[in-house]
Amino acid sequence: MPAASSIARAAVFLLAGAALLAAAPATAQLRPEPPGTTEAVRLAEPRIAPLPESQWTEEHRARVERWAPEVRIGNAFRTLLHVPELVDAVMPFRVYITRETTIPARHRELLILRTAWLTQNRHLWADHAPTARLVGLTADEVSRIAEGPAAPGWSPFEAALLRLADELYRNSSVRDAVWAALDERYDLLELVDAVMTVNQTTLLAMLLNSFGVQPDADALARWPGDVPYRLDVADPEPPLREPRVAPLEGPGIRVGRTFGRHPRMQAARSGQSGYVNRVSPLTPYFRELLILRIGWNCQAVYEWAKHVGSVGRARDHGLEPERIALGRDAGWDPFEQAHVRAADEIYRDGIIADDTWADLASQYDTREMMSVVMTVANYRLVSMSLNALGVQPQDTDELFPAEAVAALAELKR
Repeated sequence: MPAASSIARAAVFLLAGAALLAAAPATAQLRPEPPGTTEAVRLAEPRIAPLPESQWTEEHRARVERWAPEVRIGNAFRTLLHVPELVDAVMPFRVYITRETTIPARHRELLILRTAWLTQNRHLWADHAPTARLVGLTADEVSRIAEGPAAPGWSPFEAALLRLADELYRNSSVRDAVWAALDERYDLLELVDAVMTVNQTTLLAMLLNSFGVQPDADALARWPGDVPYRLDVADPEPPLREPRVAPLEGPGIRVGRTFGRHPRMQAARSGQSGYVNRVSPLTPYFRELLILRIGWNCQAVYEWAKHVGSVGRARDHGLEPERIALGRDAGWDPFEQAHVRAADEIYRDGIIADDTWADLASQYDTREMMSVVMTVANYRLVSMSLNALGVQPQDTDELFPAEAVAALAELKR
């Protein structure tokens, strides 16, 4: 990506920052509206059609053979198959969450179905509603999941589980009262798995929504469309100042040492970030632009610090992090702005809008388009996890830019 001179970039940032600071709250767009506050628009047909068997190569067939014993080779899998390396990245953690997690199967399906409802993903709902019945939920309970934690009939603990999903989706964090309620019954591994179940289901929904993956033809579970979409969540509490899950002692960055408290989970999850950072065809410039924007939207200060700094090295790739925090009106060219919009729309709506998709697809092929969505979805998962587990930045880390924080505080008044 050609970069302007540092003087020119600084001038653009200062002008954009001044303009946004002066903007009225109705027009400034430092952060999108919170998830679940806008009407969901879901695609009735695929943007990326499932790859037909007639087009499978030996590379594709190897993935099908590897995963067929553990997952349905349906529309979702066949869509991911367009990028075989993406199958390699996503499937291990999907299998972990649905088959190997430490939380009880009933709790797992409560969390998955609540998240499917929050993200308005009919494919995931259709896939998991029958599983929920198999593990003991009644038909009434499955339908009641769409009504949320305040619906009568849930035990206090199961209501807390549903609130966990609601708070993670809306706030990208978990309030102390919900964490404490779960901590009364769950051990550390179960707490982490509950969080990661919601976050991985959110990632999958972002992919499936944006690709337009439809329920499989034999999926008969009823979508509870008669239940009004309602998400009643308190505002997030201030960021944690101490970790809820303390990192292991030793070398390495804190996120790795925190996830390292749960080695099986970490091993299954790591391929997703590995795809984004080492396999994806996106340039480092656009990769870090997407990661930092979703980190800012989720207010994940640790994520921001590491991708400005030692992990992502945003400035080395020609990015000015302050502009990313200031949003889509901070002097971007049209293609750059489409990336900012994509991160904002996936965060707020769970899907890339048609016009943004078209703007990106004018220069990207299918592999690159899928990698855009995967980058944002994966780092939404990471940001939500960092906030919920309380991973703390180091004293020497560069935190959120003061100008953008001040502008955001002004908009909240």
